[in-house]
Amino acid sequence: MSLRHFLHLSDVGGEGIAHILNEAMERKERRAGWPRGKPDADKPLEGHVLAMIFERNSTRTRLSFDMAMRQLGGTTIVIDGGSSQLGRGETIADTARVVSRYVDAIMVRTDHHDKAELLAEHSDVPVINGLTDLSHPCQLLADMQTVIERRAKLAGSRWAWLGDGNNVCNSVIEAASLMHFGLAVACPNGFEPDVAMCAMASTRDDIYFTDNPREAIEGAEVVLTDTWISMGQEDGEYRNEAFAPFQVNEALMAFAAPGATFLHCLPAHRGEEVTDAVIDGPQSAVWDEAENRLHAQKALLLWALGKLD
Repeated sequence: MSLRHFLHLSDVGGEGIAHILNEAMERKERRAGWPRGKPDADKPLEGHVLAMIFERNSTRTRLSFDMAMRQLGGTTIVIDGGSSQLGRGETIADTARVVSRYVDAIMVRTDHHDKAELLAEHSDVPVINGLTDLSHPCQLLADMQTVIERRAKLAGSRWAWLGDGNNVCNSVIEAASLMHFGLAVACPNGFEPDVAMCAMASTRDDIYFTDNPREAIEGAEVVLTDTWISMGQEDGEYRNEAFAPFQVNEALMAFAAPGATFLHCLPAHRGEEVTDAVIDGPQSAVWDEAENRLHAQKALLLWALGKLD
């Protein structure tokens, strides 16, 4: 069997994503009431080790992958970019050749997507994209699981993205293309998503792009946003001015469908891309969304390691 790398959602495909989401929801249901920190009753990844390479800061990705492995009976090793030989100039290719001889899978969270591609190219074990500047597919697995839990279906639902055309936005576009839900993407001029990701959606008449946030959110059942300033970006003042009309507040949410679900991958800059009234309000599912990173990652790890067919 060829290596099951997960660099984009398309590496799994629509049917594979549905299978992973079903497994994630089943495992979440089985753990309801289970003692915190205790491994799952079955331990399909006992004896398996996941290496986690971090070149960017992390809270949810680090914790969810670590706990996913523990609950499935496996273990993790954290490789910090700054304190490893990566920080002293060892190439990604050489790192992949070495690390993949020690562990069963590698998760990487890095700045440039080509690093994840190189890692996968030279690794002897599956490589999972925990975040790059191009995409964040793990986040979208959790987002889709949350929407199914809240709204019962993906296909035919209507989503709206408001804000920066960043890595998460790119993965939302890819998810909509694969899972057949409608999507309106509203970004300020000059902050549009990746051209290739947009091209993927060009054949769909229910995915479109605008610079008008009210037009995008009109009738949306799911509303998503993210921080306006990502790690390493230094044009904060200019961005805050450009993105101000895209803030998800109560007035803007009023144009969404009744009972629309609000999602944010976190961390949130409260008072910038979203107000307290929205993120802490009844329409917000961000805490369920954050928890679902754990359950979706368990299912993803099982898929990557050939335990989920």
